[in-house]
This record gives sequence, C-alpha cells and structure tokens, in this order.
Amino acid sequence: MKYALVTGAGRGIGRAIAQRLASAGYHVLVNYKSNDAAAEETAALVKSAGGDATLMKFDVSDRKETETALNQWRSENEGAWIEVLVNNAGIRKDNLMLWMEPAEWDSVIDTNLNGMFNITRLLVKDMMVRRFGRIVNVVSLSGIKGLPGQTNYSAAKGGVIAATKALALEVAKKGVTVNGVAPGFITSDMTSDLDEAALKKQIPVERFGKPEEVAALVAFLVSPEASYITGEIISINGGIYT
Repeated sequence: MKYALVTGAGRGIGRAIAQRLASAGYHVLVNYKSNDAAAEETAALVKSAGGDATLMKFDVSDRKETETALNQWRSENEGAWIEVLVNNAGIRKDNLMLWMEPAEWDSVIDTNLNGMFNITRLLVKDMMVRRFGRIVNVVSLSGIKGLPGQTNYSAAKGGVIAATKALALEVAKKGVTVNGVAPGFITSDMTSDLDEAALKKQIPVERFGKPEEVAALVAFLVSPEASYITGEIISINGGIYT
C-alpha cells in the first residue's frame, strides 16, 4: 500500500490533488482542519477515482496536535509509511500592512509556513530511511512576486519557497525530492472573493486556472519520472508572471 498525505484536502486545490493521487494508486490521507462534510466529500471523490481515503482531522499550525495525529496513524498502521507529502494547507487574511492586525500576520504565518515545518519534519526521516520520498509544497505567485495587501501571505509563501530549496539539498542523496508548485489565480474557495472578470484581463491566457491543472503538475512531480527534478519552484499561472 502506497500512502500519500495531502494537507488542506477538504476543498479546492487540495481536493483535486487527492483525487489525482488516488487515480495514480495512492491511499490518500485527507487532512483537514474543521469542515467534516467537505472532507467526507473529498473522501467519496477519492474512492470514486478508484482509490481509498482516510480522514485525518488536525490543524497543521498546531505542533502538538499534528504530532499526536501522525503518531496515532503510525500506531494503527504498523510498518506503513507515508511516501508522498503534499503541503497544501493554507489561508489568506489580506490587508495592507498599515492596518494589518498581529493576529492576521500570525495566523497566516502559522498555517502556511509553520504548518509546513510541523508536518514535514515528522515525515522526512521515514522517506530518507526508505530512500524514496516526494514532498511537494503548494506555494503561490504571491511568494515569488509579492502582491499588495498580502505581506503576510507573501512572507509565508516566500519562506516556504526558500525552505523547499534548502531541504531539497539536505535529502537529495537519500532519493527524496522536494519541489514547489506556485499557482497563480486558480478557481477555488481561496479566490472566491476576488474579482475574476477584472483580474483575468491581466492573465495572458485570459482565464483563471483549474484545480485539476495544478493537480496534474503535482502528480507528475511525485512520479518516478520526476526523480531528477528537485529544489524547483514551478509556476502555473497562465503566463501572468515569468
């Protein structure tokens, strides 16, 4: 049994990734924070794609809660290991820095950046011991380019980008690859508050991307064919920024 853990898999890009990995033969561990109904829907979609799913409810920004959840999974699945980790969980709380509250800064950093650390450090050792692993971090155009009103989100995703490159160098000899995918504007709950009609005029392909397009890129990066790609941040943004 091959296991893949996708954080923030209850909706949007995370859900699409979970479905795509299921079709590639993975038993998908569906992480989510609070929305039981959405997570159950993801699990049903995974099963309809021919795979199997296990729901794992925990907040990646909570270090102790993350450790408890993964230790419990290990105790219930003796001898099993998670060979694919997709760090997708993320939140936005946009505001100009002039008016940004400390809580808006802290919560975005805690989920997007610290959450990646909290879970990755617990799984990377097993990958190194087994001499195979795939870590894909879902970052953002904002982390590469910086966007006004997103100093917190840009800082968090920029930090994940830098960590991706550093970790890739640490684990490459052990057959573990670490890459990032940087979506631009993708149709999802995360972008539902944005003015799509106005924004797509800035995008060369003149549309928002689809979660399934991001999922296809992730599926390639976790495949054996991508074993010579590591430490890369691959943009998927319709040409808006290259």
